[in-house]
Amino acid sequence: MASILVTGGTGLIGKHLCNLLSKKGHKVLILSRNSSNNPNVFKWDIENNYIDENAIKNIDFIIHLAGEGIADKRWTSDRKKLLIKSRVASANLLFKKVKELNPNLKGFISASGIGYYGAITSEEIFDENSASGNDFLSTICVQWEEASLQFNLLNIRTVLLRTGVVLTKKGGALEIIIMPIKFGLGAALGSGKQYMPWIHIDDLCEMYLQAIENTKLKGIYNAVAPEHCTNNTLSKAIAKVLNKPFFLPNIPAFLLKIVLGKLSCILLEGSKVSSKKIEETGFKFQFSNLNDALKNLLNN
Repeated sequence: MASILVTGGTGLIGKHLCNLLSKKGHKVLILSRNSSNNPNVFKWDIENNYIDENAIKNIDFIIHLAGEGIADKRWTSDRKKLLIKSRVASANLLFKKVKELNPNLKGFISASGIGYYGAITSEEIFDENSASGNDFLSTICVQWEEASLQFNLLNIRTVLLRTGVVLTKKGGALEIIIMPIKFGLGAALGSGKQYMPWIHIDDLCEMYLQAIENTKLKGIYNAVAPEHCTNNTLSKAIAKVLNKPFFLPNIPAFLLKIVLGKLSCILLEGSKVSSKKIEETGFKFQFSNLNDALKNLLNN
């Protein structure tokens, strides 16, 4: 049994992951911005460079999920700064405290995003050796990863998971995408040809578990399912599983740009991303097929 500290443990992915880790017999501790009477929840304050030292001293692993939601609000200048700071400053703070209090930490596992490759649509299949993009999404991911990879300086095994669109039963991207489809108003976005690298939340959490338990895992891995699909393919598949019509013309890109501003690039652009590297470690996807994933999530 390992003692694992999770940041972002109360978020959509964090809750699911903490439940899995507990079921597997690991002791789960959570860093929270709010005080709690729960002995396994510890307070931290990134603005003031504070972490309860008791959260750091005797843990075996850190899983770093914390960060403001990329798609929660329009990307104003202040919002952009917060999106970067919530990821980079938090990783820097964790590094500083681990160096002071627990330099023998066994592993640091951090989220990252496929936004590293940039918000572009192409037929290129991006793998972990591909160059970063040159837009805001890639800037976030590059700085996020640089902060996380500092743990290598302490000879601590470090794993980064560049995550695609996480499909969940409640909350997240899928809930937003299915809303108009449920009312018979389903339509592809923009050209509909942009790829949407995805992963079922169960597979993502199993990937984090493997990063803890398989000591051979080190470095950067794409956390996406093997099957490539476009926005049009995903939307049609959802409509089919829900037994809803799908006949409306695509929603024009300019409308989404008016409503969402530069944030719209998340919906309007996307390329293929390879899962080959994580599969070569022996990882087996439970949901490698989009239809199987959607039936699991939407039919229950």
